[in-house]
Amino acid sequence: MRSFTAGKNDDGVRLLRFCEKVCPTMPKSLMRKAFRNKRIKINGKKQDENYRLVIGDLIELYINDEFFTLENKDTFKPVEHNNLNIIYEDDNIILVNKPFGLLCHSDNKNEPNLIEMILSYLYENGQYSPEKENSFTPALCNRIDQGTEGIVIAAKNYRALADINRVIRDNQIEKTYMCVTDKPVKDGKYTAFLKRDKTAKKVSVTKHQVADSKEIITIFNTLDKKDNLNLVQCTLITGRTHQIRAHLAFLGSPIIGDRKYGRPFKGLESQLLCAYKLKFKNIPEGLSVYYLSGKEFTVDNNSVAEFYNKA
Repeated sequence: MRSFTAGKNDDGVRLLRFCEKVCPTMPKSLMRKAFRNKRIKINGKKQDENYRLVIGDLIELYINDEFFTLENKDTFKPVEHNNLNIIYEDDNIILVNKPFGLLCHSDNKNEPNLIEMILSYLYENGQYSPEKENSFTPALCNRIDQGTEGIVIAAKNYRALADINRVIRDNQIEKTYMCVTDKPVKDGKYTAFLKRDKTAKKVSVTKHQVADSKEIITIFNTLDKKDNLNLVQCTLITGRTHQIRAHLAFLGSPIIGDRKYGRPFKGLESQLLCAYKLKFKNIPEGLSVYYLSGKEFTVDNNSVAEFYNKA
């Protein structure tokens, strides 16, 4: 038997999720059997798997030791994070400007990635103690392509993660991008349909709906023009995989340097696309991040604007 005391980052977590986190190798059938046989208790009493933990709850798991995870402190290894570009931070979230070429998550090739850098930063500053956590690790709330620059949100605690995910799901965060194209696109709101090809890791866009496609809506506004370059602002109404890149290519104005939906550009390793602005809309009262309502964050000095200004 092992016991745990629910802490701040366990508050509100479903009991089943907590158990799956601390017993990652336990088959689901055995986990549910443990619930039925009263081998999982809260404060000495049987609880349903959907029970939401409360700070201070005593969680008793009468489960074989072989199913419990190794201590996080034995597996967590800080990485170099001096280049982490933080644009906003509070007790609940941290906003980081991810540079071109950096992965958001690990790809199992031991390449640097954003979440490991954020965890190392929080660990060094005493905001993350893996040895004290039962079921939560700070996590990214959104992600952008490796070849795209821009704002990524990370949650420092479980409540903030759940609330930010709800806000994103309810379309209460407006995401605006900046890109450079060599062909103009007429200002306006465009609707089309996008279909993913997971094998090719690519999407296709059509004017009319086809099987397995989903509607995409994007607003394009030209910020500036010079020579053969167009600095374009892109506002997402829907947020699909590769939406902006594929939508612009479909309209005949692919992003400069986009090797997947356009063509290579000398001196560029990736597309000139930056998630440079993020605005929180009307976040419902009662959520932990309610105070962010109406706040807007921008990365004005980004690589896309720099390329355009120097061209």
